[in-house]
Amino acid sequence: MSQDEAVDSTIRRWEPLSETSSRGPSGYLRILTRRYVLPDGRISSWDLVGGGNTVAVLALTDDEHVVLVRQFRPGPGTILDEMPGGYVESGDTPAEAARKELLEETGYAGEIHILGSTWLSASATTRRHVAVARNCRRVASPTPVGDEFCEPVLISLARFRQRLREGSMTDVDLGYLALDHLNLL
Repeated sequence: MSQDEAVDSTIRRWEPLSETSSRGPSGYLRILTRRYVLPDGRISSWDLVGGGNTVAVLALTDDEHVVLVRQFRPGPGTILDEMPGGYVESGDTPAEAARKELLEETGYAGEIHILGSTWLSASATTRRHVAVARNCRRVASPTPVGDEFCEPVLISLARFRQRLREGSMTDVDLGYLALDHLNLL
């Protein structure tokens, strides 16, 4: 929907009344509870997943292989091969975060370009950025931090597209956005 269409719409923004924030027991997940006045005057509370900005990187080598990160993912409860990425730390741009995450998780570096961003979901405040890294090459050993236990994996572009179609990654939409930008769908 374009901005012009939104102006002509009968849908109106909800008026915020309050917001509280709490953390899950491990401190990792932030839950926001927002109270709103709805257009009809009723009051409604919504639980949202809080978060800042994240970035995921479609990293391509000169020979068109995709650099992924193999790691256990607690949500799905399984080991997945995923695009490198993570949170955009305070003071960093998405491009800086993409560069850091790619190097940290895989030991690879390349020419970083931020393509755009999406929302995590309708019930989250997280903005997810997607980057492409071209001409990637291994320049160091991976140096995962904190609770990261991961290893770099190289797969063909065809296999990457297959993984996206299977839904066997958590950033499927970002992978498709990156491939579309590169005309590689």
